[in-house]
This record gives sequence, C-alpha cells and structure tokens, in this order.
Amino acid sequence: MSEEKTSIAEQPVEAVNAPGRNEMPVENRADSNTVTGSNENLSWGARSDVGLVREHNEDSFLVKAPLFAVCDGMGGHAAGEVASGIAVATIAERAPEHADEILLGAAVEAANAAVLEGSINGLGKPGMGCTASCVLIENNRMSIAHVGDSRVYLLHGSRLVRITHDHSYVEELVDAGEITADEARIHPSRSIITRALGSDPDMYADHFTLEVSTHDRIIICSDGLSSMVSDKSIEDLAISSVTPQAAADTLVSAALTAGGHDNVTVIVVDVLDDGLADVHRRHRNKTIGLWLAIALVATVVIAVVFGALVRTSWYVGNNNGTVAICRGVVGDFFGLGLHEVVETTSVSVSDLPEATRHQLDEGISVSNEAEARRTVERYRDQIDADKTRAAEAAAAAQSSAGAKQEGETLAGAEAENGDSTPEQAAANGMKAENESRASATQSQTLATGRMGD
Repeated sequence: MSEEKTSIAEQPVEAVNAPGRNEMPVENRADSNTVTGSNENLSWGARSDVGLVREHNEDSFLVKAPLFAVCDGMGGHAAGEVASGIAVATIAERAPEHADEILLGAAVEAANAAVLEGSINGLGKPGMGCTASCVLIENNRMSIAHVGDSRVYLLHGSRLVRITHDHSYVEELVDAGEITADEARIHPSRSIITRALGSDPDMYADHFTLEVSTHDRIIICSDGLSSMVSDKSIEDLAISSVTPQAAADTLVSAALTAGGHDNVTVIVVDVLDDGLADVHRRHRNKTIGLWLAIALVATVVIAVVFGALVRTSWYVGNNNGTVAICRGVVGDFFGLGLHEVVETTSVSVSDLPEATRHQLDEGISVSNEAEARRTVERYRDQIDADKTRAAEAAAAAQSSAGAKQEGETLAGAEAENGDSTPEQAAANGMKAENESRASATQSQTLATGRMGD
C-alpha cells in the first residue's frame, strides 16, 4: 500500500493498488521511459518508471540541455500527470538561456500560474498540482529553482549532498528535530507537501546558484526514489555507476527493488567541462598577448629612440687609421650597427698625440656635423704646427753644430798664425761657439713658443 501525494490542506487518501505489478521484472520494463545524450559540456541520462504499485505515471521530466527538470504530479489519474505535463512545458518555454536563478524561479512560478489556469479551463481536475525541481547548468554555474519534495543532489568527488529542501510536513518535523531523515522516509504523513504548483496563486519558488566542477554529477529525482532509497545508498550507487544513464537505471532499479510504491523518475547529469580550463586558457592567451603587445611597443620605442640617436648624434672617431666624421653612436645593438661613416678625412691618427688617439678609438662626441668638421680642422692644424716645430728645432740643432765647427776652425787658425796663444785661441773659439749656441737657443725658444701657441 502507498499514499497518494497531497497538499497539506488535504487528508491522505488510500493509494490505488495494481495487483500483479509488483511481480514485474525490475530490469527492462516496457513502461519505463529513458532519455540519454551529451554535448561538449554535459552528459546525461534519464529514466522514469510507473513503479510497482501505481496504475499510471504522474511524473513528468524535462531534458533540454542545459535545462533539466522533474515534476511529480498530484491529484490522481487525469490530474497529476496533466499538472506535471503543463509544468514542464511551461518551464521549457519560460526558462532563461543562461544560468540566472531569478529568471529560472520566475519560470517555475509561471508554471504554477499555468497549472492553476489549466484547472480553471477544464484541463485535468480541480485541485491538481505538482512539484518542480529544475536546474540550468552553464559552465561552472548551476542555477536551481525548486518547489515541493522532489530533490536535487550534487555528487562532488565521493560525497553526495542534497542541495534542495523538501517543502513537506515530515521535513518540518526533521528540521524541528522530532524525527530523523530515515524516519521521515517511512512516516505516515510523508506524502503531505506544504508547497506545490497549482495550490496557491502566490506560490514562490526557492532559487539559488551553486558552482559546479568538471566530473561533478547532479541527480534530480522525484520522491519515488528518495522515499524508497536512503541518501547513503543513492551515494554508493551514483559513485559506482560509470555513465549517467547507467546511474539513472541503477537508481530506478533500486527504488523498484525496495518496493516501488510510487512513480520514480531520475535524471543524472555529468559535468564534462566546467569551462574553467577554457577561461584560464583565454586569460593566459590574453596575458601572453598583452605582454607581446608591450614587448612590441617597447621594441618600437627603442627602435625610434635609437633611430633618433643615429640621426641626430655625431662623433669623430678612428676609421682604419684615419680620422672620420660619423653619425650615430659608437658600438652596435645585437649586431646591428648604430652609426655610419659620413666622411673619411686625410688626417692620420698616428700623427696625433697618444691621448687623442685613445679618445678617437672610443669616439669623441660632438653636437653636430659642423663641430665635427671644426674638430678635424683643429687636428689638422695641430699636426701642421707640430711639423713646423719639428723643422725649426732641426734647423736650430743644425745651426748649433755649425757654430761649434766654426769656433773650432777659428781657434785653429789663430793658433796656426801665431796671432794668439793656444789658450787665447781656444777662448776665442769657445766664445764664438757660445754666441752661435745662444743664437740657436733663441731660435729654438721662439719655435717652442709658436708650438705652444
């Protein structure tokens, strides 16, 4: 014996028996409805079964990835299934495209209005209604909207968590600590629900959003599963099933094996890709692109700066032994020369002082081309002056040598002629040599003065 689902305003009524149905095989039942499928982000499987006691299935479910819903009808034959059918059709039509919990809750509330309107217009029966538990999964976000005692579970890793709260009389007893969850499954008033579609125009849906991850498994089910199978058994069976469809089939079979007192509907959804890897990849590519752009801009700036240096900088340097006028800067950048020789002059580096030669090897910076040319002319003048000084010094040395020779000749002549004693002749020769030397020294001093100038 089982109990028909009722609202809290109604008294439980005796369930309808289906003699012999409880002897039908659990597997491969002809009256089971299954749906399976997948896309790049999700994989799913669903199964709905009339159970072993009821004559008709009042459950309806919606698989419209990424939207999934289970609605459990109440009100008896030609009422519960009508209400749940209206609900899933309305939710499918009104649900948002993205994981927006407010809009998903509004879709469930629109389904409530549609069930009420259907009852008024003669669809089904007065007082019909249903539960609604639906999810919309978008990447790593899952929005949930929920009314009644159908449930949504999340299997994360090896732990099963119920993420919806039953709107039922026994759930209130559990919340108050008067009974346990296991006692609630067999409580005589377990079929009394406190909130449902079709019972109140002002009905509102619970709605919230959770994060999900790749490899998470979501289970949406009617109370035909949760009232027959404990949460621990649901966890064990969900973990041991490889595919979503296998999990849905196994869970429905477990409910039937436990007695199948109610219609049982299960949707199992696996998250194949929560999109975070793609987000991280796009972020990484964006970061790499940003750094590449920065590097490119920096390269362009450096190229512009070096280009400006090459165009506007000048120096005088050593070009294979001659003084050259160059534009740019000394050296290179990663093998790229940063200067050009504008003019090679006839000034030989070897003719310049050693300190100047070292400066030319390193490059002597000047402000412009005109200054470079003036520098070269100064070097040319310096070399000419050095040559003049050298010539004058040589002439002075030669004059000094001539004076000495002349003095020696004069002294010899005087001694030979007897005009003077040898000592006087030597003194006269020395005097003549000294006069000649003084003259040469004066000439050399004048030459040195001109060199200093």
